[in-house]
Amino acid sequence: MFSCDYKKLRLSFNEFHNIEADNMPEYGSFYLLEMKDGRYTAGTWYPVDYKDKKSTAGKFSRGTGDSFDASEVSKWHALYKYDLSDCLEDEEINLINMGLIEEGTYTVRFGDFKSFADGDFPKNEQYCLLILNDGTLAAGRWTELGEKNGQFIYASALASHSMNKVWAWTPLSSDDIFEQEEERERERIREEKLNKNPVADPEKFKYGTDIDVYYEKALEKLKSKYPWATLTQMKKKTHYVIAPRHGKYIFGLDNGTYKGKMVVKEWTDGSTAEEFIDFLVEYTKVTVKNSNPEEKFKLGMDVEVYLEKAYDNVKREYRWLDKKTTRERWGYAIKQIDGDWEFVREYYDNHDFSVLDCGSSESFIEYVEHDYEEKALRANPVVSTYSVPFGHVELHGWNLERYDISKLKTGDYKVNVTAGDRVAGGSREFFITPYCFEAKTYEEFLNRYQDIVPGGSFGITKKDMLGNNELKKFFGY
Repeated sequence: MFSCDYKKLRLSFNEFHNIEADNMPEYGSFYLLEMKDGRYTAGTWYPVDYKDKKSTAGKFSRGTGDSFDASEVSKWHALYKYDLSDCLEDEEINLINMGLIEEGTYTVRFGDFKSFADGDFPKNEQYCLLILNDGTLAAGRWTELGEKNGQFIYASALASHSMNKVWAWTPLSSDDIFEQEEERERERIREEKLNKNPVADPEKFKYGTDIDVYYEKALEKLKSKYPWATLTQMKKKTHYVIAPRHGKYIFGLDNGTYKGKMVVKEWTDGSTAEEFIDFLVEYTKVTVKNSNPEEKFKLGMDVEVYLEKAYDNVKREYRWLDKKTTRERWGYAIKQIDGDWEFVREYYDNHDFSVLDCGSSESFIEYVEHDYEEKALRANPVVSTYSVPFGHVELHGWNLERYDISKLKTGDYKVNVTAGDRVAGGSREFFITPYCFEAKTYEEFLNRYQDIVPGGSFGITKKDMLGNNELKKFFGY
């Protein structure tokens, strides 16, 4: 690796530009930024109107759902155009200038660089200036992925610099996101101290602190109306646990773990054990009701009967689908689990399986149909893709990041939409059915298309698409 000592290294940034109409950064490029309050960070410039290069209206993005308005920024400095490789090969060097220093030059210096090689790691959510292994500069927000592991998020869709690509790093200024994380860490430490010896309310926990006791009492009540009821059926729905919080035992909904810690949503609808048991009856009633074996397996216990129906239904529109494709990677079976017969998905590579929460034969068939549709789309190669242009689009708290329309080898089309917030993202894929292309006009086609990918839900409306001649031509109209 590089010869210079990063512990003594300082970087001097000497080519700052003011945020003003005739001096704006390039659309979509990444910059070091000085905020008006004196803090430093970095981000990608996205103007409101990307065609207007003089506009000061827009946002700098630091990651998915992590951005701030240009009105908060005082100055910007390019990061992307510098390669420090030659300088870093000099073991005597301790200062590198980004641009010439002339009279009146506005200069900011950063030092105190650290390295993962020494076992040093940023704090979670800390925004850092980076020197990458190829000698270029970058920045990003450190996100822990476990002990001694993580990545620097720097753009939407959780785009990141992995730690093995970073030679040295130093924190930039604190911000609201980092300060919130610091407060959460302080609260976690306080909770650990309080929860070492939790106490139990005698009215709420009169039957002890074993959650199964409460489930069994609720089961007794359910069986009077649903004789087939079992604990297994009740616990198909996200189940409740007894856990310590603020030094006391609580009933809470088990929402899994985050960073190795249990996430529990406290039950607050009552204050006694009997009230909680009655709550469990109501909470699990629908799941138990929908687990009637007579309804669930009304087509019999041969899973192939269900699979054949699903295949025939999907084949009508996904004409290229074959049965070999449907059986790739996993298949389906009916197994007895904890005394109950269940539909399961079996994984061929490791002989494992997962239980499906399908309370009727119809819901199981629908589940398999969705699986077959996804497999069919994966089996049909893309021959060309059109990325629909858009500005900033917010989708119920998430930001639209990608809207791609692809033509498949068979001549059919599919759509892939990606959106996310600061810490999570997701994609959905849609098949544009042959029925849409039976439309005689482009406008009629779009009416049918929007029934599949509605503009109100996925950001691109009929109005947006109607005036896009490139898209119209891509669809063959």
